[in-house]
Amino acid sequence: MRLKHLLSTLGLATGLMLGLWSGTASASVKKPPDALSKETRECVKCHKRNNPGLVQQWGNSKHYRANVGCYECHKADASDPDAFIHDDKKVKKHISIIVSPKDCANCHPREVKEMTESHHAKASRILGSLDNLLAEVVEGNKSLVTPGFPNGTSPAAVSGCWQCHGSIVKVLKKGTGELDPATWPNTGIGRRNPDGSEGACTACHARHRFAAEQARHPESCGRCHLGPDHPQKEIYEESKHGANFRAYQHKMNMANEKWIAGEDYNAAPTCATCHISATRNQPVTHDVGARISWNNRPPVSVRPEKADAKMGLPGANLDWEERRDNMKNVCAACHEETWVENFYTQYDGIVNLWNNKFGKPGLALYKAAKPLLKPVKFANKLDFIWFELWHHEGRRMRMGASMMGPDYTHWHGSYEVAQHFYIKFIPELEHLIEKGMASKDAKKQAGAKALRAKLDEILNTPDHKWYIGKMDPAEAAARKKAIAEFKARYAK
Repeated sequence: MRLKHLLSTLGLATGLMLGLWSGTASASVKKPPDALSKETRECVKCHKRNNPGLVQQWGNSKHYRANVGCYECHKADASDPDAFIHDDKKVKKHISIIVSPKDCANCHPREVKEMTESHHAKASRILGSLDNLLAEVVEGNKSLVTPGFPNGTSPAAVSGCWQCHGSIVKVLKKGTGELDPATWPNTGIGRRNPDGSEGACTACHARHRFAAEQARHPESCGRCHLGPDHPQKEIYEESKHGANFRAYQHKMNMANEKWIAGEDYNAAPTCATCHISATRNQPVTHDVGARISWNNRPPVSVRPEKADAKMGLPGANLDWEERRDNMKNVCAACHEETWVENFYTQYDGIVNLWNNKFGKPGLALYKAAKPLLKPVKFANKLDFIWFELWHHEGRRMRMGASMMGPDYTHWHGSYEVAQHFYIKFIPELEHLIEKGMASKDAKKQAGAKALRAKLDEILNTPDHKWYIGKMDPAEAAARKKAIAEFKARYAK
């Protein structure tokens, strides 16, 4: 089993990571002190008076019990871009407001390395995507003017996209600790920090408890993984897994030090169980993609190693079959082998259905329509129709199946995909063809003819010929018979 390869390399990898991060971590302390430091005690005196909730959260944390306090995490070197002297009367030491993954790596090297090599840490790379074009231009404007953005930036991007994907934090003036208000506060999972690191551990382990218990709860993931384009939270809640979690949460031992499915709990899995947490055979991982065997984000689903290769991530060397074996190992805590294998047969069926019936044909038709469109993205009706088909409905169809949410797979997924493919997408293509054919522009006419040919080709395939009245006669007869039997069964 490929899982053995993962386990056999873990010891070597951990050793390499310790060596790697010991040389590159930032100025926060390199190890916990034997007692609370003088600097931390001074911090606590003031913050207990001004921010008592913050201090109490820290007081309930493992950090407190390990003598890891304010200074141990916030300590900075004078040369750090965001370093400043916070208290020039008592502490008189440089600190930074942001505690970055580099800081956390001083005590958590393996976790940070796994996270920074995952898709989570690269989430801010969305800043050049279609999603961000929507938030910055189509939905937004440059009305939010800050020192870091004197020409303005979009409030929709700042308070929307960036809060999940992460901002590029801007330091306004070295030595002051002042951060641009458009970029901070921000706990986006792919935040780009002043020290050059990517990611935010506090996206999942909220300050100042930083508890594993919180990261194990579906609500932590649901802060960003919800809504029309990636409704993992809602799908989970609909699934048997989510129903069991709500019914038996009190039996889940969420705060246990050791938290292994099938041993420490068996009522239900959470997001963390499947994607991150330890099993009887696997350690905890902070690479959320290490157990995912399809990437369902793009218009056509791809194997995750292909997406990782494009981003230059080490996951390019972890093939989808090994990832699937990793996930099957999680499933095996509560399900026998045939159940797991048959689930993946069903899941692959939905992904292949989307890819072959809607994803690939839709993408080909959209590209064929380009000569007939205005050159500006989202200035065309077809842009929005196709975007929502794959980015919203197509994702829901595939993600619903991946997490066993039948309503999201069907009514919020494949039904809406089909409805909009046939009553919005194709009619708009036909409108563009008609308009192009009537144009006096020879290029428009040629584009319309090419699009007509591509549309006819696709509509005459077995998947779509029902739409033009060419359903296979045998299938049509079988369906007619089934309808008659159904009516007879329920006739009064």
